[in-house]
Amino acid sequence: MAMRGVLRMAEVAIRVMDMKAARLHYGERMGLHEVMQDDKGQVYYKAWDEHDHHCLVLREADVPGLDYVAMKVYDDRTLTELESKVRNFGLDVRRIEAGFYPKSGRRIEFTLASGHTMQLYAEKEQIGNTLGQLNPGTTPDEGVIRGFNINRLDHALLGGTNIDQNVELFTKVFDFDLSERIIDHESGISLAVFLTCSTKPHDIAFVLQPEPNRFHHVSFLLESAHDVIKAADKIGKYRIPVDVGPNRHGVTRGATIYFFDPSGNRNEVFAEGYVHYPDTPTIIWDTTDLGGATFAQDNIVRESFLTVLT
Repeated sequence: MAMRGVLRMAEVAIRVMDMKAARLHYGERMGLHEVMQDDKGQVYYKAWDEHDHHCLVLREADVPGLDYVAMKVYDDRTLTELESKVRNFGLDVRRIEAGFYPKSGRRIEFTLASGHTMQLYAEKEQIGNTLGQLNPGTTPDEGVIRGFNINRLDHALLGGTNIDQNVELFTKVFDFDLSERIIDHESGISLAVFLTCSTKPHDIAFVLQPEPNRFHHVSFLLESAHDVIKAADKIGKYRIPVDVGPNRHGVTRGATIYFFDPSGNRNEVFAEGYVHYPDTPTIIWDTTDLGGATFAQDNIVRESFLTVLT
């Protein structure tokens, strides 16, 4: 894990049913920065401390949910190498020309065993975090950090079938580590898997669902658990529907609050968690302590958290 293959979760594209309400939620309330609207009406956002042009794409549609997730890789040579490896793994790969997606270089796209559309790309226009690169200081101008004080896109949790096949792809082809796993204590079946390509607890995760291609949540990073509480204050102020939290996960040890956008897509703000290294063993949780695995401050399993997906 020298951070020279897949770098990070870099772009999540979701469907919303009311773009005006979604812009209020993601821009004015959460504090993401709107960077463009394309000729199809799709709206693009970035968090303040990200250099790439955007991390979130909203498309108005009749039903909510996920269009695709995209991960950024180290360079174009890496993208070529990974295309060959994905094909050899047995997945059909679709090539997407540079410029088809705004501000982006060429991409490859394929469908995961769980039914989700995933893309890889190496190049996207960088517009910076407003600090510059020479003597940047530590704090941007007033108004750059706003809303929930989100630093960057952190991860996504996706629901679907065949999640152990996804583990094979991510560990054998993309060189991810399986950081944590939740299993049924009787059958040993994987109920949720957490995968990292970095020192984070997870960059992507999958939860077993009876239907493929389901969307559980997109998560944004805050600096501290204190910031999670402050975000919760604003969630309450604006009457944003809350699923769970503030609380702390047993899995990943992250401080969290889950809430919903106006279309019913689940969002998370997340902070802290442990540092993962390549020699860190996989942590196993089973269903005898599902409450502690999911929400460790009260050890209560929330039915909505396990069953509500878009």
